[in-house]
Amino acid sequence: MRKVILTCAVVGENDYNRDHPNFPVTPQEIADAALEATQAGASAVHLHVRDPQTGAGSRDPDLFLDMATRVRENGVKSVINITCGGGATFCPDPEDESRAGPGSDMALADERVRHIEMTLPEVCSLDVTTQNQKDGEKEYVYLNTESTLRKMAKRFQELGVKPEIEVFAPGDVLLANQMLAEGLFDTPPLYQIVTGTKWGLPSTPETLIYMRNLLPPDAVWGAFGIARMQMPMVAQSVLLGGNVRVGLEDNLYLKRGVFATNGQLVERARTIIESMGFEVATPAEARAMMGLG
Repeated sequence: MRKVILTCAVVGENDYNRDHPNFPVTPQEIADAALEATQAGASAVHLHVRDPQTGAGSRDPDLFLDMATRVRENGVKSVINITCGGGATFCPDPEDESRAGPGSDMALADERVRHIEMTLPEVCSLDVTTQNQKDGEKEYVYLNTESTLRKMAKRFQELGVKPEIEVFAPGDVLLANQMLAEGLFDTPPLYQIVTGTKWGLPSTPETLIYMRNLLPPDAVWGAFGIARMQMPMVAQSVLLGGNVRVGLEDNLYLKRGVFATNGQLVERARTIIESMGFEVATPAEARAMMGLG
């Protein structure tokens, strides 16, 4: 019976509905949400941090260290996967698009990996993409150059942290495959297919089949959908041989108008997986599948 890695993205960095009563913001709330996800059966937890005062997304390395310490002190057994997507937001000045405008946050590779050096998770995300995106009304370019991506990947290898390669388009997979061929990713490579962003991949079976077929033969891969497509994409990914991701980063609701917790989303995904005749991988099984030490 095939094992499926079930990741819970417990909190993201984008804006969210402030009416949600249990959305984790502080390092302790995020650590507690990670424990809730683990207890519900998550094989892995994917973690961001937020400014405890404003609730806005943050890439403050000290906040990451505080959060990661609390996650470990909570006894979270799931694979710890920390985001490395910050510092890549380019908002063109509307008067001169050659210049960065308000809301931009661009950082050098060394700065973008500092919190990974401090926290040393088992896995960290690496977004191999450049794409027009939206966060509410904010329009921006999510900008990750080949040079920066190669520097970050090399540093992850030196640290012994395995990158989860997030891909948002077919060309992203081709670039990641080239980086793999260059020896910048250890085998087996981890790929995460992102669907449902505003100008990204549609959350459809046809899309997922095409993207899966571009992956290297030995890839350990998963996929997820945003908002109402979160659970349909769980089923699609499992059917096509992939792993899955749910959580409040991608979707706040159990159903229309009913807010969810991370534990509830993990439980629902687990029900879908088991109803289809598969099993959720334990954290130990997930580590073996991912090729972690």
